[in-house]
Amino acid sequence: MKTQREKGEIFRSLHQRNGAFIIPNPWDAGTARMLTHMGFEALATTSAGNAFSLGQRDGTVGRERTLENVAAIAAATDLPVSGDLENGFGDSPETAAETIRMAAEAGLVGGSIEDATGRGEEPIYPIEQAIERIQAAAEAAHGLPFPFTLTARAENFLYGRADLKDTIHRLRTYQEAGADVLYAPGLASREDIAALVSSVDRPVNVLMGMGTLDLSLEELSEIGVRRVSVGGALCRLALGTFLSAAREMRERGTFSFAKRATKTEKIVEMLQ
Repeated sequence: MKTQREKGEIFRSLHQRNGAFIIPNPWDAGTARMLTHMGFEALATTSAGNAFSLGQRDGTVGRERTLENVAAIAAATDLPVSGDLENGFGDSPETAAETIRMAAEAGLVGGSIEDATGRGEEPIYPIEQAIERIQAAAEAAHGLPFPFTLTARAENFLYGRADLKDTIHRLRTYQEAGADVLYAPGLASREDIAALVSSVDRPVNVLMGMGTLDLSLEELSEIGVRRVSVGGALCRLALGTFLSAAREMRERGTFSFAKRATKTEKIVEMLQ
């Protein structure tokens, strides 16, 4: 097994290559092992996938159970794992920094902190507070005894604030605050992605799997994107198949879905 330092160095180097790499999002140890078996180079956790597997809405799980999930995923694979750490599970810069240190103790070599508050009346932190939070998280990340890649997320587009200018401004300030990777989930056009990439000098992560973008890994690489994640899309796809099969049983009393199910032997093989 690789050491945490080795994993951190590998993860950092993936962002320095030419072209983009895919960082898929498992939601438990089993899916992490399957994705590892398939040959991906790194993994990222998903707060939505974790929440759904627990029967909860995204954003309601809390730090303790989230860190239990990321620790299980990190222990299940020899790949570098980055964590979806939501907004750091608190408003203060000190809490964001503490979450980064706890994530490192859980086995992660990267993690993201977003600027969403979790409050409907004020969904995005004021810019000054958001900067302080990223700065504290960056200081904590860069003070660890191994490379820890901090991703700063600007959440405008996920909360009905499709303001590209403000999103780019925020990510540029997060870059100056010490973020290693920049991420604005919800961008819906090639032009917006290109504008963001050309406006910053840190690697950019792009979210695919929302059904609003039709770009391949090659096309994203040509734009200058360095990392591509899919958030909760794999979990939602799995749940969609589950619901379709359950609906067939409930509404028609038939079981044809079993013909499409993956063979037990294949799953066992991928979990070795």
